[in-house]
Amino acid sequence: MRLQVVSDLHLETEVFQPQPAPGAELLVLAGDIDSTWAGLELFRGWPVPVVFVAGNHEFDGREMTEAWPALRERCQELGFTLLERERTVVSGADGRRIRFVGTTRWCDFNLFGDAQSERVLRAAGYFMRVQRSTLDGLPFDAAAVRIEALACRRWLADELATSGDWDATVAITHFGPSFLSADPRYGSQPGTASFCNADDDLLPLAQLWIHGHLHCRHDYRVRHDAGETRVVCNARGHGRKGEADGYDGLFAVDV
Repeated sequence: MRLQVVSDLHLETEVFQPQPAPGAELLVLAGDIDSTWAGLELFRGWPVPVVFVAGNHEFDGREMTEAWPALRERCQELGFTLLERERTVVSGADGRRIRFVGTTRWCDFNLFGDAQSERVLRAAGYFMRVQRSTLDGLPFDAAAVRIEALACRRWLADELATSGDWDATVAITHFGPSFLSADPRYGSQPGTASFCNADDDLLPLAQLWIHGHLHCRHDYRVRHDAGETRVVCNARGHGRKGEADGYDGLFAVDV
């Protein structure tokens, strides 16, 4: 199955006109499409099914308990499949059944272990203030994000370990699954723990892992006893920072 992969368009400030990739059988939106949700309209009536995993900025300035059902209703109205701790199985033109496992998988700030936790959480505070979300009326701060992140992690680990009637598995998260997905501009800075998780142990349970959040492109393979896992990120980012230079909105991968 051929998948078109798009994320981090940030249409709340950026101008971008998406186009269907030739030969793609499904479109994956890996989050941060538009914090206002208005830009999601550009994908209405897309010629192939659309699978969407929300990014952190889809919740900017919102109450989380209200935003999730509202976003799900919006996606249903647009004809998308929103995945949050859910799976869907889609058959390709070749008859192969592909399991898509999706969750935002918020950052748990464990990327560098306990030794850097204090510095990591200080850096995380900045990003949470930018997002300005609440949960049950309280700030969706680093501590609350970590609780949500660990719940996502538990679900993801359990789901990926489940066997079933499918030929391949694609994991979709907004946050990166490994330090290997770190933005080379920032590397091992504490802030990177707000963008990547240490989910390397889960990589062997999927043939393909798609993520966003990092405003740079990635396409790498991790070899393991079960074979290898391809990890891709096709984030556009902000044009004013030069992050969109050379962006290929028609990027597609096969699984």
